[in-house]
Amino acid sequence: MDKELIIDSRSSEVEIALLEKGQLVEIHQDKNNNNFSVGDIYLGRVRKIMPGLNAAFVDVGYERDAFLHYLDLGAQIRSLVKYTHQVMGGSKENFDFSQFELEKDIEKTGKIGEVLKPNQQILVQVAKEPISSKGPRISTEISFAGRYLVLMPFSDKISVSQKIKSSDERKRLKRLISSIKPQNFGVIIRTVAEGKKVAELHADLSQLLERWEQISGKLVKGKAPLKVVSELDRTSTILRDLLSESFNHVHVNDSDLADEIRSFIGGFSPDKVNIVKLYKGSKPIFEQFGVDKQINSSFGKIVTIKSGIYLIIEHTEALHVIDVNSGHRVNKEKSQEENALSVNLEAASEIARQLRLRDMGGIIVIDFIDMGQAQNRRKLYQHMKDEMAKDRAKHTILPPSKFGLVQITRQRVRPEMNISTLEQCPVCAGTGEIKPTSMLVDDMHNKLSYLIREQNESGLTLTVHPFLYAYLKKGFISIQLKWFLEFKRWIKMNENPTFHLLEFHFLNPAGEEIKL
Repeated sequence: MDKELIIDSRSSEVEIALLEKGQLVEIHQDKNNNNFSVGDIYLGRVRKIMPGLNAAFVDVGYERDAFLHYLDLGAQIRSLVKYTHQVMGGSKENFDFSQFELEKDIEKTGKIGEVLKPNQQILVQVAKEPISSKGPRISTEISFAGRYLVLMPFSDKISVSQKIKSSDERKRLKRLISSIKPQNFGVIIRTVAEGKKVAELHADLSQLLERWEQISGKLVKGKAPLKVVSELDRTSTILRDLLSESFNHVHVNDSDLADEIRSFIGGFSPDKVNIVKLYKGSKPIFEQFGVDKQINSSFGKIVTIKSGIYLIIEHTEALHVIDVNSGHRVNKEKSQEENALSVNLEAASEIARQLRLRDMGGIIVIDFIDMGQAQNRRKLYQHMKDEMAKDRAKHTILPPSKFGLVQITRQRVRPEMNISTLEQCPVCAGTGEIKPTSMLVDDMHNKLSYLIREQNESGLTLTVHPFLYAYLKKGFISIQLKWFLEFKRWIKMNENPTFHLLEFHFLNPAGEEIKL
C-alpha cells in the first residue's frame, strides 16, 4: 500500500498526517504543554480508598486525582510496593534488580484496601490521558515500549505478538529473548520484530533497560507527586509505531527532525533513508500536500462522501452515534436491497477511516440503512471487520442487530481529535443578525462627512461589495450623486467581489486604506 507521512513541525506543536493512497487516515498532534502523556511514570500518593468502586484516587500532580482500579494494579503490585520502599530508603541507588526477590501475586478477586493504604507513596504509569472532566487513568503494571519489544519489570514471562503466525519464528524469537533478557523482567515481542536479528533486539532491549534504571536514581530522594520517567514525546512515539518498510515518502519541514527520522529509519532499513524529504516550499506543508483540504472536508457534524452518501456524526458524554444516509445515491437498475448494501459498504469504509482520523473511542453506534437479507448483513459485518483491521487501536465489532445497528467499542487513551472547520461569519460576527441596509448607508455617510469636513480629505475612493456597488449607483438620483451634491466632491467607487456583503473601505488618492 502507498503510505506517506506529512510532518508539520512548529514551535508550539508537531502535527503528523498519515496518508494511505493519498487519503488522510490519521492525524496526530504533539503539543509541547502536554504534561500527562500515556506512558509517563509518576511517584504518586494515595489520597482515597473507595471500597465501593474497589479503586483508589492517587495524587500525581494533576488538578484532579488519578483513578486506579484494583484490576489495574497488576498481579505483582506487592513486588512494586516493596521495590519502591527499598529504593526510597536511600541506600539502594545502584539497585541490583536481578537479585530482587519477587513477592506472591495478588488475587484477581481481592480488595484494593488489602493492598494500598491512604498516604502511601506508589509508582504508577499513565494509561489514559485526562479526558473531559476526568483525571488521568493510571496503572501499576509498569511497562516500557520500544520498537521491537515491550519490557515489563517484575515478571519473567516472554510473550509473542499473535500477529506473528509462523511457529518457527515464534520459537526463534522466544529463544533469542530468553538468552539476552535479565532476571525479573518480562518481555512482549512486537509484530515488527519478525525476522529481526539478535543485535537489533538486544539494542532495543538495552535502551529499555536504561529507562528502567532511571527510576532508582529519581526515587532515592523523591517525594510524591513526582514525574519519574517521561515517555518519549508523542512525535517520537508515533514515528516509532508507524514507520516501517511499507512507507514510500516522509515529508517534513524541519531539518533537525528530518535528520532524526533518517537516523531512525537507518536503524532498521538503511536502503530507505532517502524516502525522507525536507520540504522548503513557501506554502505551508499541509496546504502543499492537500492535507488541509482533506481536514476541512473530513471533520464536522456532516461528512459527505464523493458518491453523494453522507454521514451525520453526533457525540454525547457516553457514546458516539453515526447515521448513514444515501443522499442522492440511487441506482434505478438495482433493487432497494442492492442499493442499501452498496451504500452501507461504502459508508463502512468511510466510518472506519473516521474512527482512525478522529481517534474516536469508547462506544460507537452506527445506524446503517436497513437490509432485509441476512446474507447482506453478514457481508456488511465482514466488510466492517476488514476495514477496521487497519486500525492499530484495540476494538470489538458486534454483528448488525435486528434494528440494523452496529456497535463498536474502540480503545480510548487520549482525548478525541476535534478540529473545528467552521469560521465566524465576517458579516454578523456569529450573532446571526446584521445591520439594516439603511443604517449601513447612514454609516457610510457619517464617515464620509467626517473625512471631508473634519479631515479635509480629497480624491476619495469607496470600495464595496458588487451588490452594494450597484445599490449606491442605481437610479437617476443615485446615492453617489446625492453625495456629490451635498459635499461638492465626486466620490469614486470600486467593487471588490472578495469583500463580504456589508464590508466597505475608503481609500486615499495613493490607494491606501484610511483607518477610521
